[in-house]
Amino acid sequence: MNKFILFLIIIFSLSSCKSSKQAISKNPTSSKIVIGTNSNEEVYTDKSITTKNVNTSSKSVNTTTSKAYNIVEYAKQFKGVRYRFGGATKAGMDCSGLVFESFRAHDIILPRISRDMAKNGEKIPLSNVGIGDLVFFKTGNRRDDISHVGLVVSSDEDGNIEFIHSTTSAGVIVSSITEDYWDKTFVEARRIL
Repeated sequence: MNKFILFLIIIFSLSSCKSSKQAISKNPTSSKIVIGTNSNEEVYTDKSITTKNVNTSSKSVNTTTSKAYNIVEYAKQFKGVRYRFGGATKAGMDCSGLVFESFRAHDIILPRISRDMAKNGEKIPLSNVGIGDLVFFKTGNRRDDISHVGLVVSSDEDGNIEFIHSTTSAGVIVSSITEDYWDKTFVEARRIL
């Protein structure tokens, strides 16, 4: 009899593993955008930027909101996270994991590997790089392939470009493209949005 009751309890507990609360989506009408090399996958090419000039107490405030800005702000929360090969969480992440996760959080799915990411979007000159664009590097791995990616967080007319990325030595940091190492290993920039 005890075995039968124990059996019923186990069956009941296994059949009711579903949460009683329904998940609420932050953006219930949005859909994921998959960016990849397959011809069946959709490519997102619109960079939605809205600029508003708001006059408050005789001060002009320029407010810029965009998907690119939101992606960059999301990526910045990982500053200081340690490097972990194949990682894409606050417990540790690699360069492509940081970029992949930052875009994924905004319903844009990129390939997971930096060299595959570099096959997507529009190739742009470094002088046209803006917030949210990707910069790619060949950092001397065994193959002559792109092996590192960063997400541009700022750029100006003087060519000062800063990007967030994850390095093996310092984890997730913001670096400048003008630093000697990154200047020498830079390959290309691409616009995904």
